[in-house]
Amino acid sequence: MRDEIAHQPHERLAKHLAADLAAVNDLIRARMISEHAPRIPEVTAHLIEAGGKRLRPMLTLAAARLMGYPGPYHIHLAATVEFIHTATLLHDDVVDGSEKRRGRPTANLLWDNKSSVLVGDYLFARSFQLMTETGNLEVLSILSRAAATIAEGEVLQLTAATDITTDESVYLKVVRGKTAALFSAACEVGGVIADAEAAKVDALAAYGDAMGIAFQIADDLLDFWGDDGTGKNRGDDFRDRKLTLPMIKAIAAADADERAFWDRTIAKGRQEPGDLEQALHLMEAHDALEATRAEARGWADRAKAALDILPDDPIREMLSDIADYVVARLN
Repeated sequence: MRDEIAHQPHERLAKHLAADLAAVNDLIRARMISEHAPRIPEVTAHLIEAGGKRLRPMLTLAAARLMGYPGPYHIHLAATVEFIHTATLLHDDVVDGSEKRRGRPTANLLWDNKSSVLVGDYLFARSFQLMTETGNLEVLSILSRAAATIAEGEVLQLTAATDITTDESVYLKVVRGKTAALFSAACEVGGVIADAEAAKVDALAAYGDAMGIAFQIADDLLDFWGDDGTGKNRGDDFRDRKLTLPMIKAIAAADADERAFWDRTIAKGRQEPGDLEQALHLMEAHDALEATRAEARGWADRAKAALDILPDDPIREMLSDIADYVVARLN
């Protein structure tokens, strides 16, 4: 019989942390129940049980175990991280008008925008309940700051998405906000709850930050390189007029005619048949796709380097392999 556990590093880490992950899943199911509003568990279960990798909560569990924490509050923190992540997805799908998430219809499509927003709010509230149960003010500070940073990143993206003067520094601020902040906080609180020394907690936070940036850059590149299993269609970001790094790099190198193309399709939103193909041609002509891949690889390498001062342990090796896997999807 074929081994059910594939060779991908996040699956190896999930196997290593199986007991902890089972406890996290049990806690999530218990806390998403609502006695008075049955729609809450319906909407939440649709997304939480849709087959996501649980990567962010796994990072919390891995960081805590790597630092020698015996439990039990890493379970609460991992569930907190998953609730925050799920809440942001529910809100994002409303903001973006998305119809598909993880290959399935989005909650806002199956129910409505109001339900998605309100259930997202409920999950944010639940996440704060969970984190306060640890009795640790530092983890409360880290995760509440991350939640605010995520919202800030999303608002910044709204204002920058269709502005073709947006440069790479603004893109990085968006990515650090909407994606890397939670990766970083997920790792950091695992170290904090284990009472690890400050330098090691900082290393865990730096790993999460760099890995989150690599993860988002890779996702943005995969949008132009075909379906990676996320359920997105090739070129969705272009059609949605959402400037990402490959387009930003192509625009920076554009001549007057090419800039006029980007102004029409992204800034003004007047897209015509064949425009996606032209956008891909311009990105390839200016090596924007390959340059984006190199940046993702560079951030993955930074993530791996941040692990150097952490204990020599199979978990550390798996975290390093996950950083490689994030960009190996681009090969």
